[in-house]
Amino acid sequence: MNTSSSSWQMARRAARMNPSVIREILKITERPGIISFAGGLPSSKTFPVAEFEAACAKVLKDDPAGALQYAASEGYGPLREQVAAMLPWHVDPAQVLITTGSQQGLDLVAKVLIDADSKILVESPTYLGAVMAFIPMEPNVVSVASDDHGVVIDDLSDKAQDARFLYVLPNFQNPTGRTMPEARRAALSALATERGLPLIEDNPYGDLWFDTPPPTPLTARNPDGCIYLGSFSKVLAPGLRLGFLVVPKAVYPKLLQAKQAADLHSPGFNQRMVAEVMKDGFLDRHVPTIRALYKSQRDAMLEALAQHFPNANDQPDQSLTWNTPAGGMFLWARLPKGMNAVDLLPFAVEKGVAFVPGAPFYADHGDERTLRLSFVTPSVEEIHRGVAALATAIKERQGR
Repeated sequence: MNTSSSSWQMARRAARMNPSVIREILKITERPGIISFAGGLPSSKTFPVAEFEAACAKVLKDDPAGALQYAASEGYGPLREQVAAMLPWHVDPAQVLITTGSQQGLDLVAKVLIDADSKILVESPTYLGAVMAFIPMEPNVVSVASDDHGVVIDDLSDKAQDARFLYVLPNFQNPTGRTMPEARRAALSALATERGLPLIEDNPYGDLWFDTPPPTPLTARNPDGCIYLGSFSKVLAPGLRLGFLVVPKAVYPKLLQAKQAADLHSPGFNQRMVAEVMKDGFLDRHVPTIRALYKSQRDAMLEALAQHFPNANDQPDQSLTWNTPAGGMFLWARLPKGMNAVDLLPFAVEKGVAFVPGAPFYADHGDERTLRLSFVTPSVEEIHRGVAALATAIKERQGR
């Protein structure tokens, strides 16, 4: 029997699977001495180690057999109840599906809602991980024009016909850090309801606001027309690999079946630990410490950028420019006219700093001048050194 590699036939969808640009860039940042603004990694300083140590001991003491046994595909009942209770609209715990990270939620949505050649809508730019989850299902991915406030309603209206859904991140979006204001949310929700356009609302960063909370979620305005994704990665620890979906009852059974086919259930031990840590209102005490840390690091990056690019406002075509995110983990920047972020990256790495080029975050017609800077992992001192190195790389490339 021929067992050579040539006997393997790949599914058509496999050809559409590509490596994550971000993951490939993270390999570069493993080199000693590189200050990384590239990864979307939460700061390890925020991990509640002592609380998880205590929760681990208690879970194993109280119900070791239950914690280590197979579990319900829907998720651990007390955790589903806690998720429902913490959301700012009425949610039946029976609508909560615990997932292995919110990335699995995107994968399940793709499998259940996308057919080959079906039209789906995304922001411009959008989260790369979502596009990676959607693409193997062979959709027609259509970008909706977006500005500093999110999707442009007139362009969405033109493109909404026959779309399966719009995928949207209203709060401190990855990659841009932008937040959709109340007026835009109201208009988007009204249009989606009128057109019967389902919304996939992804909200991993919504608790990480710096001064004021973001407006009410889109899902709260029309729960039957939205699927809501949340995550414990940014407020507790990403290594737990736990997230959740809040799903209309009409859609829930099929997403549950997709979950059962994918992994039977998310780690029951981890779910019990999270439920134990959260049960006494821990997040209400813990998340403000994350906000304070990330705000101080955002402020450090804004200060360093203003210092090294003093002409950003007066000569935007000749300088790096950037936005001011009101929360989350990312800042969005744009290089001087004529420069390309992919071309700049190796020169920046030579100077000791890494970032993520912005073009891969676009479903089409990527802006080659854009880049994403994450400010939450480096220290304040590293942020200042890293921005100085970035400025040196840009100026040297301009000189050439």
